[in-house]
Amino acid sequence: QVQLVESGGGLVQAGGSLRLSCAASGSFFSIYDMGWYRQAPGKQRELVAVIAGGGVTDYADSVKGRFTISRDNAKNTVSLQMKSLKPEDTAVYYCNAHWRVTNIWGQGTQVTVSS
Repeated sequence: QVQLVESGGGLVQAGGSLRLSCAASGSFFSIYDMGWYRQAPGKQRELVAVIAGGGVTDYADSVKGRFTISRDNAKNTVSLQMKSLKPEDTAVYYCNAHWRVTNIWGQGTQVTVSS
């Protein structure tokens, strides 16, 4: 089974950029749909971006044009490039792997955007 470890979070000023990475261990990484979710204090976890094994992507309306998700199936990694960050992007960001009934989460990485 795939295990996920996120990295790249931190503190950034509004308008800045961050790149999150998620390294997956285990087999058959390419069959998983990979996603980034986030959860702000007091709010429900929400989908930010998703990329299918074949590369098709989808984004939350709130991040379209600012965030880009990508994956490297040879390296078992998925990344989220975040630009033009806003204070409302502040949250814990989680990497997710989904295939059929399997749903795997990373431990999360904090992103804080100061105004």
